[in-house]
Amino acid sequence: MDPGTSEKRVVEMEEIVRLAKARGFIFPSAEIYGGFRSTYDYGPLGVNMLRNVKNAWWRSMVQLRHDVVGLDAAILSSPKIWAASGHLENFTDPLVDCRNCKERWRADHLEPGPDGRVHCPNCDSTDLTEARAFNLMFKTFAGPVEDESNAAYLRPETAQGHFVNFSNVLRTSRKRPPFGIAQVGKSFRNEITPGNFVFRTREFEQMELEYFVPPADAAKWFDYWCNERFEWYVDLGIPRDMLRLRAHDKDELSHYSAGTSDVEFLFPWGWGELEGIANRTDYDLKAHSAASGEKLEYFDQATGERYTPYVIEPAAGATRTMMAFLIAAYDTDEVAGETRTVLRLDPRLAPYQVAVLPLSRKETLLPTAQEVLGLLQPVAMCDYDETQAIGRRYRRQDEIGTPLCVTVDFDSLEDRAVTVRDRDTTEQVRVPIDRVVEEVRARLGG
Repeated sequence: MDPGTSEKRVVEMEEIVRLAKARGFIFPSAEIYGGFRSTYDYGPLGVNMLRNVKNAWWRSMVQLRHDVVGLDAAILSSPKIWAASGHLENFTDPLVDCRNCKERWRADHLEPGPDGRVHCPNCDSTDLTEARAFNLMFKTFAGPVEDESNAAYLRPETAQGHFVNFSNVLRTSRKRPPFGIAQVGKSFRNEITPGNFVFRTREFEQMELEYFVPPADAAKWFDYWCNERFEWYVDLGIPRDMLRLRAHDKDELSHYSAGTSDVEFLFPWGWGELEGIANRTDYDLKAHSAASGEKLEYFDQATGERYTPYVIEPAAGATRTMMAFLIAAYDTDEVAGETRTVLRLDPRLAPYQVAVLPLSRKETLLPTAQEVLGLLQPVAMCDYDETQAIGRRYRRQDEIGTPLCVTVDFDSLEDRAVTVRDRDTTEQVRVPIDRVVEEVRARLGG
């Protein structure tokens, strides 16, 4: 089978949700109070994996490139930013209310029934209000008085921080187009119909790059980033046949976009967006320049040309990307006549890369097990588990995606060696303790 394709069975979303909660990836937020709709907390495994997803993105987009620098902009921002960017006017959904059951729906998500009329998805009533625009930004107030002079907004995207800091970054980084500004951070959208677990939530994390290019080169760089971003998901373990690149039709394009393509993933409910790559043209820089009175341009000293760069924007959701990696990695097989669940996560994404497992809780074994743990912790994220039978502990580590288990047994006290077990093959090899770090590094890819 081509390693870039998948032949395993289709995963049900309920399996992922159940695993996420049972093993500590994702919990419903405020669950002891009945929950809070469309909000989630990331548990001990989830916070590790989400951090790994973001670190993998940052490594690819910033660390391994010479033409991209980082930024961490404020979440609270001036209303002037959102007026200039068009969000106050254009960042809206058309909403209708059901007069019968009082539920609210996005009008563009409702299709007429066989009778030609639009029905409420909740109660089937056709008594719906006219559609009206609803702005998706969360509004708050900065200061002691709640009036319009103190109005502020939680950012609905991280991108505007890149644009308003364009001159600052250009001056301090001494970069020149083509160059990019990368950011990972929280965004907030008051979605009316969130759902599908963490796919669409009101609070989420984005991984965004704004790549500034000469206008004549925009088409070339748009194609470049479409390919780069698609291959990033493949490199980290998503089969090619679970991904596709879909160009937006003209009626789908945002008001700033000259062209957009989405990297889509085959979720259990169908194709859904992981990342959008957009040619934002010079819309944002010119809009902020006009609103602020500050020139947001680049002057090429070599040619004497002054221009406003075009922007190519790859923008991904960290949380939905993590969910896609979980779904793609979820598998079942048979080991020793028993069915096991296994997450075949790339080691770069796995919550733990290594689990150190003393065969017994007897005091004679624990000092050696903790010695091995101490050797491995500087080179990998490690779990340590000394309870239950060793077979059950192996199954648990398989289910949470740990690539390697290192078992310390009673022979270890004599031969100063441990057993290293591979998650995917279940093969085991005996390795001297003084070589265990070298062995683990080699198996994890460096």
